[in-house]
Amino acid sequence: MVVNSVRFLFFFIVVFTIYYLPFTKKYPRRQNIWLLLASYFFYGVVDWKMVVILLGATAVFYVLGLWLKSVMQKGYTKQASHLTTLGVTLGICLLLYFKYLNFFGESIAELLNAIGLKATWTTLNIIVPVGVSFFTFKLISYLIEIHREHIEPSRDMVEFATYIAFFPTLLSGPIDRPNTFIPQLRKSHALDYAQAVDGCRQILWGMFTKICIADHLALVTDYVWADYSHQSGSTLLIWTLLYTMQIYTDFDGYSNMAIGVGKILGFNITRNFNHPLLARNIAEFWRNWHISLTSWITDYVFMPLNIAFRNMGNWGVLLAVTINIVLIGLWHGSNWTFGLFGLYHAMLYIPLVLSGAFGKNKKLRPNDYGLPKMKDFSKMVLNYVLVSLGFIVFYASSVTDAFRFFRGIVSTSLFSMPSLPLKKATMVFMLIVLILEWTTRKKEHPLQLPYDGIFRYTAVRYALYAGIGLMLFFFAGEVETFIYFKF
Repeated sequence: MVVNSVRFLFFFIVVFTIYYLPFTKKYPRRQNIWLLLASYFFYGVVDWKMVVILLGATAVFYVLGLWLKSVMQKGYTKQASHLTTLGVTLGICLLLYFKYLNFFGESIAELLNAIGLKATWTTLNIIVPVGVSFFTFKLISYLIEIHREHIEPSRDMVEFATYIAFFPTLLSGPIDRPNTFIPQLRKSHALDYAQAVDGCRQILWGMFTKICIADHLALVTDYVWADYSHQSGSTLLIWTLLYTMQIYTDFDGYSNMAIGVGKILGFNITRNFNHPLLARNIAEFWRNWHISLTSWITDYVFMPLNIAFRNMGNWGVLLAVTINIVLIGLWHGSNWTFGLFGLYHAMLYIPLVLSGAFGKNKKLRPNDYGLPKMKDFSKMVLNYVLVSLGFIVFYASSVTDAFRFFRGIVSTSLFSMPSLPLKKATMVFMLIVLILEWTTRKKEHPLQLPYDGIFRYTAVRYALYAGIGLMLFFFAGEVETFIYFKF
């Protein structure tokens, strides 16, 4: 049941109605119980067996959180560290078993066979729970934040379980931290009209980027990749640039819808994208792309490593960055392509770190015409191309396929006319997104319209919303799944 489906609409109408009924809206625990039931139903639509896994993991970490706090209050610092390590290890093992066991088993067997040692691995029939990468990170961060004394453990099992299973973010994030989300569960939520209206606008924008752009680009990219060995170099190059736009509009579209649903229910969900197409280097890109994941890895992996390697100077920073980015790559799935994807991005950090530019975040300033300065614009274009080249490896099913695709780009047919089944309307929509990336860069989403100029008229604003609604109706395709559901 995806957010942009009719089934979800009916599901959410029921959730919304009961959530704001008089006998629930004044009592946070009743609202949380209802949200928890709705979240487990939402998850169970995919497979009820997954609910058992989610509930089991939640119960274990709930007990660990209370146990950890009890040990800390008694001053047993060593035991507290051991408990935290145990919890983090359990979370990692959960990921390793469901996402990586077959991958590492097959890889070790292949390595042993390559050096002359006979080894076999029988692939286990493991069903990967949807969203396991997202809710596992919530579980781990919960224990770490308790150990750091940034939060108190939740003594209400319903409250904690609702944080872990909150249905708008359960399948594909954003990954909310317990520090910011759990306190929101401790207060009752009455309908905030302004927040709910902004949530509806954000959902509408997310549906536009997902349905009118990402879904149509998916048809193009899948078509080209299915027969890439017979495509011209120019076609493969255009594919490379289009896939970055596809994954951005798809994932940002989902994030906007999830955040919008959260706003209607009275919750502020972590922002996941902040105009990453305007990034002038790879560091800016990752600060603004999949923010909830990159900030999580940065806080819990990069910062401790950076401190541990501080005596190594720039090379220590570069080593910490490399480990950080490779882990981000491998988080996406059990394939060496994701590790190579991370390693490629880590290499793009080398000139930044060695030049001392790493960590510096210069503000974008427009020229006298309100446009990006030529120096900034050229850096944006270069960074977009470099990032797009990395997404070839991200998309490929094997390292071999990725290198063959690269080889196809640099063939003599690179300068021929490309041939892609790309609709003109999709090109127009992409151009609109690129323009809005710049013009609305200080806003959370483009439909946060100013109440001045032409938009001061209510009729104009509603005509715009209706126009987007019509485009959703006319350009809706057959694709309903989201790219990040598989991660």
